[in-house]
Amino acid sequence: MNELRIDLENINPVVLWGPNNDYLELIKRQFPKVKMVARGSELKVLGDETELMLFKNRFEKVYNHVEKFDALSANDLETLLGASLFTDSSGSSILEAPIAGSEPIVFGPNGIVVKARTANQRRMVESINKNDILFAIGPAGTGKTYTAVALAVRALKNKEIKRIILTRPAVEAGENLGFLPGDMKEKIDPYLRPLYDALDDMIPADKLKLYIENRTIEVAPLAFMRGRTLDNCFVILDEAQNTTDMQLKMFLTRMGPTAKFIVTGDITQVDLPKKMQSGLTSALRILTDIKGIEIIYLNGDDVVRHKLVRRILEAYGDIQKQ
Repeated sequence: MNELRIDLENINPVVLWGPNNDYLELIKRQFPKVKMVARGSELKVLGDETELMLFKNRFEKVYNHVEKFDALSANDLETLLGASLFTDSSGSSILEAPIAGSEPIVFGPNGIVVKARTANQRRMVESINKNDILFAIGPAGTGKTYTAVALAVRALKNKEIKRIILTRPAVEAGENLGFLPGDMKEKIDPYLRPLYDALDDMIPADKLKLYIENRTIEVAPLAFMRGRTLDNCFVILDEAQNTTDMQLKMFLTRMGPTAKFIVTGDITQVDLPKKMQSGLTSALRILTDIKGIEIIYLNGDDVVRHKLVRRILEAYGDIQKQ
């Protein structure tokens, strides 16, 4: 049995191993064929030569991340090691192979690494490089909006575009806008909160504030898009299932010559009045064969929230089939 010793003097072991050594246990689960002994500022790893080389190559990514950012999370570990570190219903480790070519999309503040974590998210990354309009359709938790925002932020950082525009239809999901306090902006902002949350993960707070103030990044309800030509920008329409035919047509025809559009939605969660058809459903039918437009359907396998979210979606799906 061979031995590998790794010096941890340049980083904080408490950050590396996590609270109550939780991250250490996650790493051990990822490499069951080696034995790890962590003592102070040294890590000793025992195993055959092939396994030790595999461990060293992957662990270096984690080490470099902690050295650079002095921060680490379970999601970071999952990204850096290229596998799911969570457990299934039996408590067994689920170790998924890394997605081929899944490089980070953007690096956010506090060491956050944003990358495609599923095959369909990876398809989104590849598609927007080849197409100017992308429809990403799927249930809650599949990362369609988050991935779309990451692609927009990457384009801005790479100076491929000058502006990001994020929009949503202000459709009430059981609530009434009129009963919310404040002016129109204060009424609308709760509907746009998921977009702000994604931006918070990808852009430092002070820079994000500046971008919003100088309109480099605009977050606005869909009604504010009417009559505009959106050019040299990356535009995302979220919750598109709550648009009418005319609203979605209006949005898509705002597109300027050098713009990129991503439309996200979940056709199982339409909040429009019962007799009103979703414009997204029509668009998916009539725009299928147009060159330059791609439609990607995400599903339960793409859920990247808590592991229970996938089971909840499956349970509700079973009810709808009955």
